[in-house]
Amino acid sequence: MTHTTLEQTSWSGWPKRFIGVITDCDIARAWEIGTRCILSLLTLAILLGLAGGVVKTFLDLRLLLSNDVDVAFRHVLVDILTLLAVVEVLKTTRAYCSDGRVRVTFIIDTVLVVMLTEVISRWFAGGTLEQFAILGGILLTLGLLRIVAVRYSPAPTMLAQQANQLGLAFP
Repeated sequence: MTHTTLEQTSWSGWPKRFIGVITDCDIARAWEIGTRCILSLLTLAILLGLAGGVVKTFLDLRLLLSNDVDVAFRHVLVDILTLLAVVEVLKTTRAYCSDGRVRVTFIIDTVLVVMLTEVISRWFAGGTLEQFAILGGILLTLGLLRIVAVRYSPAPTMLAQQANQLGLAFP
């Protein structure tokens, strides 16, 4: 008994105790808790940014009184589309919190909204045909990617889940 107490209090036994403490911790669980805490802070930052964007959009409505209507609507429209992109980022963050993975379709949706915002702002700014061709090519590629991601998704679709529940699915 004295030998065990002496070993526990001596410096030579600390590596064994340290390894015991590390192996007792579940690293995956610690990772999950840490990720959820950080994503909660990120969600809060996104919500605050979204609220600030809504306030800015309302403040831009005063441009209707001082500028041309088309200029004011251009600013408001770009602000709204930017807010929709922020909503898509929030949706991606929430999906990661609930599923534990990032869905490709959510990321593609976010990029699509941002690209559409860019197309509309270029349209109002009088972009060149070359710029529209490049943006159109990117949008077409993203659209095809979105179709492929939905079609070949590893997650079961709602239709397949309903068929399984009703016993209509074939093995």
